[in-house]
Formats: sequence, C-alpha cells, structure tokens
Amino acid sequence: MTPCPTSHNFISQRLRLHYVDWGNPDAPPLLLLHGGRDHCRNWDWVATDLARDWHVIAPDLRGHGDSAWSPDGNYGMAAFVYDLAQLIHGLKLAPLTIVAHSLGGNIALRYTGLYPDNVAKIVAIEGLGPSPAMLAKRDAKTFDTRLRDWIDEVRGLSARQPKRYASVAEALARMMAENKHLSEVQARHLTAHGVLQNEDGSYSWKFDNYIRGFSPVDMPCADLQALWGRITCPTLLVYGAESWASNPAVDGRITAFRNARVELFDRAGHWVHHDRTADFIACVRSFLNERHPREGGDPSPTISG
Repeated sequence: MTPCPTSHNFISQRLRLHYVDWGNPDAPPLLLLHGGRDHCRNWDWVATDLARDWHVIAPDLRGHGDSAWSPDGNYGMAAFVYDLAQLIHGLKLAPLTIVAHSLGGNIALRYTGLYPDNVAKIVAIEGLGPSPAMLAKRDAKTFDTRLRDWIDEVRGLSARQPKRYASVAEALARMMAENKHLSEVQARHLTAHGVLQNEDGSYSWKFDNYIRGFSPVDMPCADLQALWGRITCPTLLVYGAESWASNPAVDGRITAFRNARVELFDRAGHWVHHDRTADFIACVRSFLNERHPREGGDPSPTISG
C-alpha cells in the first residue's frame, strides 16, 4: 500500500509553517527540502520510495506551499536557515539525513556547516547558489547600486499581482512549459498541489511573489565557503547536464568541501529529481548506504547516463 503523508505545522519567528510526515517514525529521520517557488509535495515520488526505510519529513519553506507568508516580505537566507534549525530542534530530528534542491540545498548546506554534528549525510541538488561568474557580475556593482536596485525590485513586486489562471488546465500548461522533461502525470501532480483557488474562481500559485526579490545583503563568499568547509559528513552534489547551474567540479567550488563529490545526470535539467526520478532515487539510496565514502572533495564528477 502506497503511504500517504500527514500534514502538520510548527512555529518559527511567529510564522506557522507547514510540513508533511510520511510516517515510519522508528526509522532514521530524513528531511526533504524543496527549492524556490516550489512546495513540499514535489518530493512525493522520492518520498514514497525512501519512506520504506527512513522517517521522511518534507516542509514547505516560508512563503511557499501551505506555509505562512512573511508579513514583512523577509525571505533572506538567515530567516530560512533559522526555520530549518527550528524544525530540526523542535522535532528532535538530529542527527538526520538531508536531501535538498536548489534554494533548499543552499539552506541545508549552510545549516550543516553551522551544526555539522547534526547531519549524517547530505544530498544537495544544484544547491550552491550563484556561480562564481554570477557573483563576479553582482560584485562589479557598488553596494549602494545593488541596494537601490533591490529597493526598486521589491517596490515593483509590491505592485505585482499574482498571476491568475482561468483553470487548473491553464496552470498545468504553464507548469509543463517550465520543464520539458516533466511527464503530464508529474505536471498534473505538481500543479494540483501548487495552486490555490481565488475567490473569483481563478487559480494562482501558492508562493509569495516577494520571494523573487533576493536580498542584496548576504554573507561574503569567503564566509559561505568557510561554512561548507565545516561540513564533516559525506556530501553528494547533484547536477543536471542540461541545467543553467554551474557545476562545482568545473568552477572549483567543490574544493571548499572536505568530503564531497559531484554526480552529473545526463538528460536532466535543474530538477534532476523530476527529470531522472528513478535514477536519482537509486543514486541517493546508493550514497546513503555507503559505509566508506570517498574523502577530500574529488573534483571529477560521476556521470549518470
């Protein structure tokens, strides 16, 4: 019988945040953390499989899914990291395993660097944040310019109304256009859990538009890489060969890690866990079952054909 998750809430900085629990509470805890403009139910295919052997929990980030929106539009990285720390602390999950995607991977890697003893293993799908080239382009601007640009961006977001779709089918078409690798079954599932119905009968995505405005204030790159260097657990960095994201085995960022390797998936874009679901699950299971992972940040990626 296929397990079904149960919905729960926890409080972080006065926000009521949502998570789903896939049961099997006597098994080792495993947290699934989604990416930006996504939701916890995007992990359902992965969770259904892993819940056979782990106690799987998948939260909605603040401003996403069925979690509360930040009233002041605060979606800085420190707030996200605090939310994750609060969930792990409140549910007494440590030591745990984490599998995370994109924004979720960025959050999870920072948390693991802060609390290395709390994480047994971590898998991050394209979770290192902006590439060195993107950071160089950003840093070419003076700080006052970056801050003014951010103010203008957020002011624009304040006037932006959430996109309204006349039907779920219309939202589904938008979902399928976003990722060419999605099957219609996948896209329908992601859309069904990703929209809410407005009072006028139209549909909008659940996420808060303010999450689009990335804060111009974050820790310096050197400090972030120092956090990565504090991670002691085995680390798997997953990338899609067709993604826009920069591969750390190529751009050099993997050298910041003590015990990491890259797995590169052909025929996959940014959402590797959707584009190559069965192969991704097999890869994660193999990694989690390894007893003697390689050490030292091997810069050569493993290729999953």
